[in-house]
Amino acid sequence: MTATITIRPLQRAELTTLWQLGFSNPDAEWTRWNGPYFHDQLPTQTDFETIIGPRDWLIQPRNWVITRDGGIVGSVNWHFVDGPLKRWLEVGIIIYDQAHWGEHIGRIALTKWLTHLFQEETTLPHIGLTTWSGNTRMMHLAEAVGLKQEARIPQVRYWQGQYYDSVKYGILRSDWHPQKD
Repeated sequence: MTATITIRPLQRAELTTLWQLGFSNPDAEWTRWNGPYFHDQLPTQTDFETIIGPRDWLIQPRNWVITRDGGIVGSVNWHFVDGPLKRWLEVGIIIYDQAHWGEHIGRIALTKWLTHLFQEETTLPHIGLTTWSGNTRMMHLAEAVGLKQEARIPQVRYWQGQYYDSVKYGILRSDWHPQKD
């Protein structure tokens, strides 16, 4: 039986569930791959439920959840690289539990997210995704959904005593042809 993968906005009643699943464990495996060189701190439950969740997930939902057979397994997001100019949009994706890695959930969810953004959220001609050369899974995912490598900035990401490249992918609206689920 094939799992049903969806993306959708978070419901207010799911804030605690999402925090527990995605942000309660600072040593979660996904944190080692999601720009670990930035040393970002995960939000506390209180901050997530009262500030971050409402702001970024409910009021202006720039983050959606990914579900597998109805249960939350990850999230997709967008942000403007250029801040208030709002002309350079990039996306991201996280599958929180590594037990679901390798199930092609990311490919399905990212394809749905890009389609949604191009059709419903933006008239911009380009959407990008930035990762690092240490995250080969994300590089493969970007290519699997049809994004093209547009730039590679050598040795600007430093993690665990080693330099890595910053790798930028993107696609033009005119070139977006979603892959089949």
